[in-house]
Amino acid sequence: MGIKLSKVAKAAKKYDHILIIMRHAKAEPFGDKGDSERELTDKGLKQAKAVGKGIESLGLVPGTIPFSAGTRTRQTLDRMLKTFGDKPIVDYRISLYDGGVQAVFDELAHVKAKNRVFMIVGHEPTVSISAQWLASADSDGERFGVLNLGLSAASIVIMGSNKRFGEWQVHSGELLAVINVKDFD
Repeated sequence: MGIKLSKVAKAAKKYDHILIIMRHAKAEPFGDKGDSERELTDKGLKQAKAVGKGIESLGLVPGTIPFSAGTRTRQTLDRMLKTFGDKPIVDYRISLYDGGVQAVFDELAHVKAKNRVFMIVGHEPTVSISAQWLASADSDGERFGVLNLGLSAASIVIMGSNKRFGEWQVHSGELLAVINVKDFD
């Protein structure tokens, strides 16, 4: 399924509010440190940089980014912020590490009304399940099917709605794209 990034950018302009949900970039395997302390691999660092540049090229630099307290999500975001600059307000959330889908809905409930692009960086399976729950029934079936497979490292989901984030519930967002890091090459 080839992604036309120009079409994604054009589709996003039709909505007042854009949500980006991202799975962290490629991390080292489980080891002695424990899951929350796993770091990005060299490949993961490159992936995070590519996704940051890709999001910027779409004109979708987020205003706010809560992210999981896991080391690999912090490193993913740190690399992306080199592209985004000082614009986004970032904050780590323990709940996005271990709080499941409810943590994503809780974050949406607290987004300021003026925020147009909001991004969450987290882990599987929470990110893909959250996206499935948020995707409207009108969303493209093929895109939705990709979510059933789960998100690979450094993949993003982009959703749009004219509802403020605080009003989002189950099936509130139009699923605009599921983008793998390779799609930004």
